[in-house]
Amino acid sequence: MEGLLCGEMTSRIVCEGTWLTPPEKPGSYSGCPALVALLSIAVQRHVYLNRLRLQHLCAIIHFLLIMAANMGSMRILIKGGKVVNDDFTQEADVYIENGIIQQVGKELMIPGGAKVIDASGKLVLPGGIDTCVHLQQTFMNASIQDDFYSGTKAALMGGTTMVMALVLPEQHCSLLDAYESCRSLADAKACCDYALHVGVTWWGPKVRNEMESLVREHGVNSFQMFMAYKDLMMLRDSELYQTLQTCKDIGAIARVHAENGELVAEVRPRFYRHDDGAKEALDLGICGPEGIEISRPEELESEATHRAITIANRARCPIYLVNVSSMLSGDIIAAAKMQGKVVHAETTVAHAVLNGNQYYHQDWTHAAAHVIVPPLRLDPNTPSYLMGLLGNDTLSVVASEHRPFSTKQRALGKEDFTKIPHGVAGVQDRMSVIWERGVVTGKMDENRFVAVTSSNAAKIYNLYPRKGRIIPGADADVVVWDPDATRTISLSTQVQGGDFNLYEGMRCHGVPLVTISRGRLVCENGVFMCAEGSGKFYPQRTFPDYLYKKMVQREKNQAYKGVVRDPYSGDVAKVANTMKKELGLGPIDGESPNKLAARAHQGVRDLHESSFSLSGSQVDDHIPKRSSARILAPPGGRSSGIW
Repeated sequence: MEGLLCGEMTSRIVCEGTWLTPPEKPGSYSGCPALVALLSIAVQRHVYLNRLRLQHLCAIIHFLLIMAANMGSMRILIKGGKVVNDDFTQEADVYIENGIIQQVGKELMIPGGAKVIDASGKLVLPGGIDTCVHLQQTFMNASIQDDFYSGTKAALMGGTTMVMALVLPEQHCSLLDAYESCRSLADAKACCDYALHVGVTWWGPKVRNEMESLVREHGVNSFQMFMAYKDLMMLRDSELYQTLQTCKDIGAIARVHAENGELVAEVRPRFYRHDDGAKEALDLGICGPEGIEISRPEELESEATHRAITIANRARCPIYLVNVSSMLSGDIIAAAKMQGKVVHAETTVAHAVLNGNQYYHQDWTHAAAHVIVPPLRLDPNTPSYLMGLLGNDTLSVVASEHRPFSTKQRALGKEDFTKIPHGVAGVQDRMSVIWERGVVTGKMDENRFVAVTSSNAAKIYNLYPRKGRIIPGADADVVVWDPDATRTISLSTQVQGGDFNLYEGMRCHGVPLVTISRGRLVCENGVFMCAEGSGKFYPQRTFPDYLYKKMVQREKNQAYKGVVRDPYSGDVAKVANTMKKELGLGPIDGESPNKLAARAHQGVRDLHESSFSLSGSQVDDHIPKRSSARILAPPGGRSSGIW
């Protein structure tokens, strides 16, 4: 349809992979059933679409829009598959109607007219939830290569049926205004359900009030704070503490990006000096992409991770750490969980699959394409370790952190790695890559795969069990997954934006054959069928039990209490504080504060008011003075020289 319907005159109606050209015989079209029926009628009347007048074209577009809008009410029976939830697997059929899963089981009694999808030998999974994508925004002076249409389309093609995008207000700008701007862009383009995190890039009473408003009136239940990006988004420890207290008070999820931003800012200038406005490399000569790993080592992430957990514990707020990239940070999170702290964390596909040796590739384009923050780690064992942490529930979620840029945009930092925009693509490949590197390698089973790609996110963000589970009453977000089929990831076949694929040439087991979003059949056998803007914003509820239930109970049991005792009635020692007396900073113990003013000028001598003088009569004038004195042992010893 791209040749016919991709004009600016209307919304894009997508049944992509099929060009509308006159058929050789009626009924030879494939793809969208609505198109097949319509085109058969057109052919029978000898009317070809490429000859229709404008009004005929608009009528067809209107008809297809109505069909797309009504797809949510279609009946679908998924038959013969194995239903996989995060805690069990069962052989069962799934019946969907009106966008809701109506029945799950065997030998179901269903109305006639349902579309039957044969899932024999296949898995039926809850649709994926990608907890962090960046769409249709500008970051580090570069525009992200996906808008809400292309980004959500790529997600659906990969088996993800809901995305959570991050709104990043400029420093000292309104959080509400940034949210409203993002909503207006997303509502017009999104193809699947979406939710929004809002970044807290500065702190003050206005920010607190707007956080409360976003939670109470706008369906936001998560905020992201940064301990990095100094002078741009970074919060100081005291500000982070107050933000976490606010999140606790309003029942929001506190997402924290943990890196020591102060030290990152100190380390980076070591590699450069400024000379007449031009940046020149110092003797180290590090200006390429490898500098991203050198300037942001593991210890800066692990230190900030420990500090963030400590601050959250003092604020009595659950914490959700994002972009965990190192083994050290993973160990700190595991230890915190063992201590009973309410800590959850996510890593990204890139960190769980790739290592930092990519930054040392001889091709600058290849190396720069892997720039992400925190950076990929040099230790080749790190990806396997992080995948293991996903498997054992130390890490709860895997996100794509989708933020694609082009090579030209990354070339903004061709002479200065600090100017390379941070971000990689991955929303389309997330599910398949994690299946290949997680399930196929034995790091996790199919149930744990569902947990880290869908169910845990639904529980943490208070979407469960409407999302992340296949049970009657849940939203019909379902993927028919072929665990044995393979596909080779390639830039040439990707839908997501960007001109580089991190996983180019990777052969992955696990392919989404059918994707159903809110009861709409949106993707089948590689053919995409969905209208731009048909996705919906999904308001989120506060105080998710998965985080706060434990915290509330803990506060009841661990509330601070003073000791009830008789007051002390004995004598109190008087301490003469010499420092106070000398400096005149306060009353001495037992001295009235009123006396302080009388001796305001005592202690440190005020030379402007001193009576000390070398002129006039002196106290030693009565001692006789000698006119001269012979020095027998001068300082430095005697000199025998002739002068």
